[in-house]
This record gives sequence, structure tokens and C-alpha cells, in this order.
Amino acid sequence: MALIRQRKLSKQQIRRINQQQKSNQDSLDDSLMDGVVMAHYGKQLEVQVTSLPAVLPIQPEVAPDDPEPFWQAIEMDDIWRCHARTNLPMLATGDYVRWTADPNTGLGRIESVQPRTSLVSRPDRYHKLKPVAANVDILAIVFAPLPAAAPTLIDRYLVVCHHAGVTPLLVLNKADLLSQSQYAATQTLLDDYRALGYETVLTSVDCPENIAASQEQQGLGDLKAAIDDKLVIFAGQSGVGKSSLINALLPDSAQSVNVISENSQLGQHTTTTSRLLPFDHHNLTEGGIVDTPGIREYGIWHLTPDDVISGFIELAPLSGDCRFRDCKHTHNSKGCALWQAVADGQVLQRRVENLVTLQEEADTKPY
Repeated sequence: MALIRQRKLSKQQIRRINQQQKSNQDSLDDSLMDGVVMAHYGKQLEVQVTSLPAVLPIQPEVAPDDPEPFWQAIEMDDIWRCHARTNLPMLATGDYVRWTADPNTGLGRIESVQPRTSLVSRPDRYHKLKPVAANVDILAIVFAPLPAAAPTLIDRYLVVCHHAGVTPLLVLNKADLLSQSQYAATQTLLDDYRALGYETVLTSVDCPENIAASQEQQGLGDLKAAIDDKLVIFAGQSGVGKSSLINALLPDSAQSVNVISENSQLGQHTTTTSRLLPFDHHNLTEGGIVDTPGIREYGIWHLTPDDVISGFIELAPLSGDCRFRDCKHTHNSKGCALWQAVADGQVLQRRVENLVTLQEEADTKPY
């Protein structure tokens, strides 16, 4: 096959090409503006305008007899449907982006994404890691006496927080049930996490038809203080009242709330896409809540067993004292420093067992 030789350009042609590229870039720079991804819908995203472009598009004049063409003006705080350039990484709710808008179509295009301070991800149905929310400050781990709290799930979320660079906040909802003897184990669980140094908040927010209005707002002041000016993502098993909490914090959010099934004692998922619900629609720096689809578990198959133990803050320092470097920390592991600490009453047996469970999951490929 004969080689195709690249045409050699003259200096004048190169100069014209460079001038054209510079002109195109200047035009793009003049039309760029800042925005925040508010929601993700497959290939389209909703982006809120947080700054106007240097040069605003001018609406064309229309002759008296011509029909009025479509035109969407660019205004602060408006939300536009956008596509992203194909060379960008997968975007997530909460991303800060630079983008352009076309008033003739009402659609925008994301040109670049700003560096993230944190990223919460989860595996999708194809076992690929999918970003859920970016630039999150706090992951509120919501649990309740009913349905019964799942310590393994809480520990999983704590590992996720550790590796996502997000501060965990344990929110015990339906705290009014703690006065009943059958929920004493939940109180013990709460005390255990407090002893480890995790910040906790108690609330009593449930479906309005289930409790009195005076109870509905219990503990909300403490929760508001803990998440003030922060971007927060709520996580937890179904039925613990995540959507009810969001409704109480942001009455205008209009989140759908499903009651707990009397037979299964489990709630039903109510959220279908990740969406940023700001505390102040006109100032996104005031923080907000990223409401995500109900997820019973965040997969951790992308982590290593060493990654997992680093998320157990009281166990990680002890792992180096095991007799064998490849210690699996199972109950029959010889010379395991973690189980010796359990015997000495220094750490909880439940935490070591959960560690082993999560390490085994992390050590197994998804397919």
C-alpha cells in the first residue's frame, strides 16, 4: 500500500489556521459560563446557571410577517438541559462545569469540568464504577430502629466515606422508638459509634400520617446545624425515612414518600435519579442535599482488602501487629491482633466480623 504523504503547508497557511483557531477559541471563551450539574438523566444533564457569559447572545430581529422563532434567554439561576463533550469524564450531580448555551435550541453543551473535592461512586448493573455525586461534604448515614438497623451496611458506608473523602454523619431517625424496650439494641449500636468518635444526630421524622405533627420536627434543628452550608448526600436502607427527612428539611422539594410494608417491614425505593436540592436556589454555595436512588448497598469490589481495613478507624492501627502479614483476620486466624483486642475488650467483635465480610467481598471480582 502506498503511503499517503501529508501535505506540507506554507507559513501563510499555518498562520491563517492558527488565527482561525484563536478566533474560534476567543468566541468560545466569550460564550462560556459557570454552572453546577443539578441532575443526571442518562446522556443529558440539568445545569444551573451560576455566572453569565462575557458576551450574551442577541435575539435576532423578526420581520412583521414572519413567525416568532424559538428563543430562550440566558438568565442567572435558570436550569438548562445539556449534553457533555465526548472527551469529558463521566459527570455527576454536584460537578462544577464550564458550558455554553444555544438560545435557538434551548440546549447547552458542557465543555469542561472543574477539579472535584470529593466523589461518591457506586457500581452500576454492568459492574462499572459510576459517579453518584461530586463535591459532597457530608454523607448522612440514616438508620432507624424500624426497620432494624443493619450494622454491616453502616460499616460499608463508613468505608465509602473514608475513600470518597467525605465526612460521615450518623442520623438515627425515628428516635422516639428508642424508649421502647424492643429497640434497646439500636441504642447500644448508636452508643458504639459515638464511642468511636463519629458524629451522631437523633431525629424523629416519619410519614406525616404516622406521627403527630409535634413529633415530626424533633431533632431537625440539630440536623440542620450539622449540615449547614454543606453539600450532603443521604444514604441508608429503605424505609428509614430519608425522603421524609428531606421533605422536612426542604418542604418545597416535594419528595415522594412510601410507607413501610407491614409484611416485610421494608420500605420501597422512591427516588429515580440523583438530584441536587439546594438550600438556597439563588446561591448554591449555601449547600444542599443530593437525593439519590435508594441503594441498599454500595459495592466495594473496586477496593482492596487493605483499602477496606483503612476505613475501620480503630482496627487499622492494630492490623500491623498480627503475627502474619497476610492475616485474614478470621476468627481462627493464628496470632491475629484484632481478635486479641476483642478478647481484651478493646474493640467490638461485631466490627471485626464486618471487616472480614467486607474484605472478602473486596477480594472477589464482580464477574
